[in-house]
Amino acid sequence: MSNRVCFVVPKSPIMFIVVIAAAAGCGGAATTRPGGVFAPTGSMTSARASHTATLLPGGNVLITGGHDSSKSLASAELYDPVSGTFAATGSMGAARESHTATLLLDGTVLIAGGQGELASLASAELYDPATGTFVAAGHLTTGRCWHTATPLSNGKVLIAGGWDGTTELTSAELYDPLAGTFAAIGSMTVARMSHRATLLPDGRVLIAGGLTGLSSAELYDPSAGTFAATGRMTVARYQQTATLLPRGSVLMVGGFGVSEILGSAELYDPLAGTFAATGGMALARRDHTAALANGKVLVAGGVETGPAVASAELYDPVAGTFAATGIMTVPRESHTATALLNGDVLVAGGQDAYQLVLESAEVYK
Repeated sequence: MSNRVCFVVPKSPIMFIVVIAAAAGCGGAATTRPGGVFAPTGSMTSARASHTATLLPGGNVLITGGHDSSKSLASAELYDPVSGTFAATGSMGAARESHTATLLLDGTVLIAGGQGELASLASAELYDPATGTFVAAGHLTTGRCWHTATPLSNGKVLIAGGWDGTTELTSAELYDPLAGTFAAIGSMTVARMSHRATLLPDGRVLIAGGLTGLSSAELYDPSAGTFAATGRMTVARYQQTATLLPRGSVLMVGGFGVSEILGSAELYDPLAGTFAATGGMALARRDHTAALANGKVLVAGGVETGPAVASAELYDPVAGTFAATGIMTVPRESHTATALLNGDVLVAGGQDAYQLVLESAEVYK
């Protein structure tokens, strides 16, 4: 693979040992368990990992960038859930991976930053579903990858933290779609990359964790334009998933801790400003995905202590517990999972147990 400056996040503290273990979900045919089943769907036009997947207002899913086995990608494609097929759409102006893709109020998608072949990128572009094309959208105030981009209630986008190719960032900025510009705002309380950011029902943004194993969290208040510390997570974590639940709390699952991959999960209560432990997963996971599926949270794939796994679990917010569900058709890490309008979840790409980049996709029903 080409030199990728942003790959500073260790994939695992333990060397990969390829072990075929059905019990850990490392392969085999799709399996049905209570709660749902994974079924193959059409393959992508390109193999990709560390890409983005964005649900468009019409129900299609936009897939952008990522990397194949040798390079970063500029290509993009659309998944049509009706036909179950992928088709190429316009290419981005720059090849990028570990970038962000944010749906704006007008239906366009903001693609920002990421990692190119040689450096962290400051460029941004807009995808227009009506024309199937990308156009330049100005530049971030600094190059970033492994950052977060969160759409705010006022239509602007908060871009925070990340890696500029040299150091972890405390800086943040706002994208104004009306002006088409990025502007620096106040910095976070601590430098973060591979963290998670979640828009809360009251319009604030919860920012939690980050390299190298932070337990701290903070809130961005758009009305004041400031960051302020909030309660700490029960354990330090990065590369976790963060999912806003129907009742307004935020579920943090897995990720890296200080020295190990985590199977624990916790809930952030925005009213109390505190985190509390909830039921744990059957497997520790990082580079997994989490997506809402009919009120529950589908957690799929990732890496436990060796190669990628195919197993999945459902978190029940009412019971506060995880339960095994269908097994994916192949093991995956660094893939995407997108909740579709019909309640199904599209799982696409990633890397398998042998670190091969995948073009296959499947749907959880």
